[in-house]
Amino acid sequence: MPVIKVAVAVIKVGDRVLIAKRAKDQHQGGLWEFPGGKFEPDETLMSAVQRECFEELDIWPVLIEPLTVIEHQYPDKSVRLEVCVVKDYLGVPHGKEGQPLAWCPVASLNNYQFPEANKDIIKLI
Repeated sequence: MPVIKVAVAVIKVGDRVLIAKRAKDQHQGGLWEFPGGKFEPDETLMSAVQRECFEELDIWPVLIEPLTVIEHQYPDKSVRLEVCVVKDYLGVPHGKEGQPLAWCPVASLNNYQFPEANKDIIKLI
């Protein structure tokens, strides 16, 4: 089974992070997630994070720091999450794809349902 390489943005302002709800028709639909998406061929982590944040949220990250890499096997697919923390960006985030967004206190993240692969990210932040 091929591994799907995903760029993930933990957008953090103060003690809050931006999370988005996955559409019901997506893999792990209806769960909350950190914004991001699949890498394009030959794309770097930084450019993938910037592109995905612009496509999904209409923001442009300007201060990005790598956080971790998580490999996870779901019953139907394998993912490699390359995770960054976005500490500053241009624009005002909104769900360009109609997805609900929430600024969640880090201490409250466990109150939301996330895909299994995201749980290690929550532990780190």
